[in-house]
Amino acid sequence: MKPLISILVPAFNEEANVRRAYAAIVDTFRDLPGYGYEIIFTDNHSTDRTFQILQEIAREDRRVRVIRFSRNIGYQRSLLVAYKAATGDCSVQIDCDLQDPPHLIPQMLALWRQGHQVVYGIRRSLKDDWLTAFIRRTFYRFINALSEDDLPLNAGEFRLVDRRILDEMRRIDDTSPYLRGLISAMGFSQIGFEYDRQARVAGKSNFPVKAMLSLAVDGILNHSLTPLRMASMTSLIMGTATFLLLIGYVIGKLIFGRDWPAGFATTTILILLSITLNAIFLGIIGEYIGRIFMQSKRRPAPIIEISLNDDVHPSRDFTPSKLG
Repeated sequence: MKPLISILVPAFNEEANVRRAYAAIVDTFRDLPGYGYEIIFTDNHSTDRTFQILQEIAREDRRVRVIRFSRNIGYQRSLLVAYKAATGDCSVQIDCDLQDPPHLIPQMLALWRQGHQVVYGIRRSLKDDWLTAFIRRTFYRFINALSEDDLPLNAGEFRLVDRRILDEMRRIDDTSPYLRGLISAMGFSQIGFEYDRQARVAGKSNFPVKAMLSLAVDGILNHSLTPLRMASMTSLIMGTATFLLLIGYVIGKLIFGRDWPAGFATTTILILLSITLNAIFLGIIGEYIGRIFMQSKRRPAPIIEISLNDDVHPSRDFTPSKLG
């Protein structure tokens, strides 16, 4: 029986790319007759023609499954739904803009066949502008330094995941998941391979700086207690320093008879410093409490507005047909 591979493709306003992505994946598996496959597109409530095009593709090819959400639930949450929906022996996540080339899938499958449960791409080069590339690489190093988990450097979302991990991911209930770190933290045998990320084929990126910063915050707070510990240590240091200054003031005043001037400026600076530190660290604590609050609300799982070809069970012995 042929192994079944689930290809996970998140999409949001990608009308210029979804058919190209579909064709590139089909072409890749035409050269892999030893594998069956399904393609799962998750449409994050696109406002352009993305869903209409996906409907056409799903009618043409029953191996294509389409999940459209009732609203934009965010990139990471949509991906988690896709992982939970995968029925294959393994899954491969790939972006719709083809910056992560599908022709590398055979290389990933070969490493999977060697016994690795996770195979991830390491971005040797990026087609982003120098500032975005610098921010990305700095973030990867920063979060790896803070995290208690061993997160691979310069690894994006281009990865293969074994069925064992897919089964574990079905048990996850997280309102703000960071899948890159979550999968890395699961352990098992994980291996990376280097590749050059391609330029975007068409359209413009739907992942603005705001979304990148939000992802960075999720990555840091979901996989590290270091910010909380920094707050505790800083407050301890500041408290100790204040206590020592107070003792020195009392000794100087009572024992040595020093006539200290009225330190209005010093007092004002110390008060403002204290207020600033309190605000910073209360903000950090608030971020964690906010996540606890969102998790405790037990909101319903992302609502799927429409699901296409979900009743189809892909055949592992299905031979890819040539595109018309």
